Amino acid sequence: PEDTVTSSFASFIRAARPEHLSPTVRQRSKRMILDSIGVGLVGSTTRVFDIALRYCRLYSSVAVSSVYGKPGVKLSPTLAAFTNGVATHSMDFDDTWHPATHPSGAILPALLAASQMLPPNTKPNGLDFLLAFNVGLEVQGRLMHFSTEAHDIPKRFHPPSVVGTLGSAAATAKLLSLSSAQCCHALGIAASLAGAPMANAATQAKPLHVGNATRLGLEAALLAGRGMEANPLILDDIPGCSGFSAFYSVYQPKPLSAPGERHEFLLEKQDIAFKRFPAHLGMHWVVDAALSVRNLFINYAGSFSPSLIRTIVLKIPVSKYINRPFPSSEHQARHSFQFNACAALLDGEVGLGSFSESSIHRPELRELLDKVVVEHPEDNVANFDKMYGEVALLLHSGDVLTGKCDTFYGHWRKPLSKESLLKKFRSNASHVLPEEKIEAIITLVDNLENLSDSSQL
Repeated sequence: PEDTVTSSFASFIRAARPEHLSPTVRQRSKRMILDSIGVGLVGSTTRVFDIALRYCRLYSSVAVSSVYGKPGVKLSPTLAAFTNGVATHSMDFDDTWHPATHPSGAILPALLAASQMLPPNTKPNGLDFLLAFNVGLEVQGRLMHFSTEAHDIPKRFHPPSVVGTLGSAAATAKLLSLSSAQCCHALGIAASLAGAPMANAATQAKPLHVGNATRLGLEAALLAGRGMEANPLILDDIPGCSGFSAFYSVYQPKPLSAPGERHEFLLEKQDIAFKRFPAHLGMHWVVDAALSVRNLFINYAGSFSPSLIRTIVLKIPVSKYINRPFPSSEHQARHSFQFNACAALLDGEVGLGSFSESSIHRPELRELLDKVVVEHPEDNVANFDKMYGEVALLLHSGDVLTGKCDTFYGHWRKPLSKESLLKKFRSNASHVLPEEKIEAIITLVDNLENLSDSSQL
């Protein structure tokens, strides 16, 4: 059908050209690619990644695509995409957008795997790769704007498992140069493969959401390229028959305008949030607030002395799956306002080591957690563009010290500097790669437009 929402998305995927990417979009997306690779590399050191890799090696019959952090190990393209997607989200260290999703991890592993899959004479160049990546971002962003529900911290479906799967399908369809009709079917197939419940947040199953999104989007594009068809109205609002609207309680789809002078990529309008430490994005507000009040406390008392604190009051938005008073595992700790605030107060920082078993179960940390009281002010909404974090220390002396964060460093309103982003990448990549390879990746991504063969990534 012509002039439908779904056909407009398919036409956009097919018609997008490198010249449609502004310098700002190119630069921001390259920052995302570099950060995502670094996060995937350090994620390859985790237990959940090892479980996923051992599973995938049972089926690696056509082993052509590389795996993060494992030199010499290759898997089939779809399983490599899955494994690398799991690595990217294994620590909840990957980038975040608004409305809420993790955009890079859902598409980059699929593109990396597909680049290695293609025959030598059909390898996409770096500019083709960058364009496909941005097509995947744009599709994710536009889909999230179809519902006001998507603007808030999710309650039902984990967003990358929904929009990320279609973003991966769109990005891969672009890289494989599928026709408009095939792009349309790829989106429809991906919709039947999408969706994961929020109840698996703070468990080892959550990284599978991103792994499956990038893998299943790749599979959808491959199936469409081989002739499989799906509903050509999958993104449209059809009364009495849910398509993509099944994932949203309120759904108002709009056509996607053709790329060119009238179209502005969403990445042009809004940057991405990069995390400084591996935890749910909401934790970054309370950590910065806790560090602020910790400095006030040290100026007040001369040192950080927990015995002087009677109560710790956290003012946070209502969001059940990240309100965890006493987390018992690393994944629960990454999703606990209480844990992250107390870890920041106790240690003066939150980093990779904060989520180790020994750190989580420290008696002195438990003593702080026992003092926490949570409040939910009406003006503190569960929305990454509007929320804030506040930490107040009520002292036995009767004095009250307060720290508040409206925008943490790394948020899209306060983006990481180039120096900070490179520092994070080098730190993450150093867990599995030597210095010369780390610097080579930085150079490759920085000059991605000039790369003749994107599979070199």
